[in-house]
Amino acid sequence: MARVVASSTTAPGWRIALIVLGIAMTPVLLASSSLGSRLALADAIQAILLGSLILAAIACVTCSIGTQARMNTYQLVRFAFGVQGARAINALLAVSLLGWICVTANGFGIALRDLLAYNGIHLPLLLLVSLGCVIFVGATAFGFEVLSKVALYAIPVISLLLLYNLSQVNVNVTRPPLVPGQGMSMGVAISTVVGTFMVLVATLPDFGSFVHNKRQAVIGALLALALAYPLLYIAGAIPATLTGKASLIEAMTVFNSVIPALLLMLFATVTGNAGNMFQGTLVTSTLLPELRKPLITVLLGIVAAIIGSSNVTSWFIPFLLFLGITTPPVAGIYIADFVLHRRAGYDEAHLEQVPAVRITAFIAWLLASLLGGLSSRGMLTLTSIPSLDALLLAAALYALLDSLLTNKG
Repeated sequence: MARVVASSTTAPGWRIALIVLGIAMTPVLLASSSLGSRLALADAIQAILLGSLILAAIACVTCSIGTQARMNTYQLVRFAFGVQGARAINALLAVSLLGWICVTANGFGIALRDLLAYNGIHLPLLLLVSLGCVIFVGATAFGFEVLSKVALYAIPVISLLLLYNLSQVNVNVTRPPLVPGQGMSMGVAISTVVGTFMVLVATLPDFGSFVHNKRQAVIGALLALALAYPLLYIAGAIPATLTGKASLIEAMTVFNSVIPALLLMLFATVTGNAGNMFQGTLVTSTLLPELRKPLITVLLGIVAAIIGSSNVTSWFIPFLLFLGITTPPVAGIYIADFVLHRRAGYDEAHLEQVPAVRITAFIAWLLASLLGGLSSRGMLTLTSIPSLDALLLAAALYALLDSLLTNKG
């Protein structure tokens, strides 16, 4: 049966929502400007609202499964993929999270470097990224309770900075006309909104396992992704829709509000990477169980400082997009496994009765990932949202193969 966590060690849904929102800050502020620069404001808002509803629906399910199981994502996947098979999936998730950690660390260093440069201070990027990693590690090494407090105090500051930036926006600014091919279709726009956070929605059991109950898990998912996420996305897109600039910093330069925008990015990267490192520590601990979690967090910080000091965006973003196609099928498979077999709870003893590597789960994952790749290139699609296509197909294939195997048995 599912393990029970005492109420004194769990949290209400709104606390989970703050942590999820903190993680979302950096990818949303990066992606929203790119989206806004290629759409009219009304179209951008429509895409953001629809994409957010899709994410919220999936998040309600994944977060609730974590609450039911009292297990994190990396323990859950053992039931669908087998104990040894789960190690391969967890390695994929670990690389995905490490990628986000490095990119966010790089964003922190660049924002701080630009802020200091405005005041005549010039420091090497390695030093500034390393400083950020020290902060990230300090906000993560002591576990969920410290992480939730970081989000509790940082989110209001970030919100005030975001509101201040919006107050400086001049709606009368004349936007340069879009050049041919620069625009974005509604399907691609919705896919961008969904894809920005789909990987992290797939790993929401990490936080759902700390929620009081399923009702609170749903409340947390809705607050974070049906309410706060679209508001944040719209706020980040508005300066770009008015100026045509593809980054928040460039857009706010037009409104002479660069320093508040840089401060916003700094705070956003701190809360975002604290959450990324928390999840990265959890998954890495399943691959290296002999290492203590605080040590793993420190090692992740060191790796992030080294990689994050390089020009990561030139080669790593395409890789992250690849992971955005291969990670959602993992969620589709453990969701299908939950619906088919685990609604009464997760029994560790059951792991001894299934193969160490469940081939059917890997077939479903591989085929769904291939469809997601084809969908991202416009060659084949179900919903026009590649990451959602991959998740839905993975769930359907896993259910079909599991049914065939059961009937054969």
